[in-house]
Amino acid sequence: MTPQVVTVLLAFGANLGDRGETIIEAQRELAMTPGVTHLRPSSLRESIALTPSGPDPDAPRYLNGVALADTTLTPHELLDVLQRLEARHGRVRDARWGDRTLDIDIITYGGKLISDERLIVPHPRAHERDFVLAPWLELDPHAVLIGHGRVAELLARLGDTTRPITQTRQAVDHAEA
Repeated sequence: MTPQVVTVLLAFGANLGDRGETIIEAQRELAMTPGVTHLRPSSLRESIALTPSGPDPDAPRYLNGVALADTTLTPHELLDVLQRLEARHGRVRDARWGDRTLDIDIITYGGKLISDERLIVPHPRAHERDFVLAPWLELDPHAVLIGHGRVAELLARLGDTTRPITQTRQAVDHAEA
């Protein structure tokens, strides 16, 4: 039986180290992962760090972007791959919402609703994050976030406080052998 191919939206962020290079390298590595194809990244945007108590203008600023990809991996297999990538790029999980070298979240997974002890999809705060919504619209102007509506309308209500980074978007693609 042929594995089912689903389209996923992944969010990438970093506020420590060489933020842009780390994100781009992680996207390249992900594109070379068996079971992941057609990775299409957005451009990167800079945003203020968020903490549980709100925006923190004194913390290092984040670079953020998203990518659409096709995968035959299950949601938890994909999560495992993403967490290994984060660790390989120096991610330390010592403080919730703390500074990080790399953060990769699964925002959507083939239109499915997932909620267990390891994973909630769609991402529970995606509708509140301009740094997810703005680059998502760049890739798909007709995007809809399950349970929340059209991404363009969500971003219009929220406002876009991100700052686009002048950088050419790099297409990352890998056809499985």
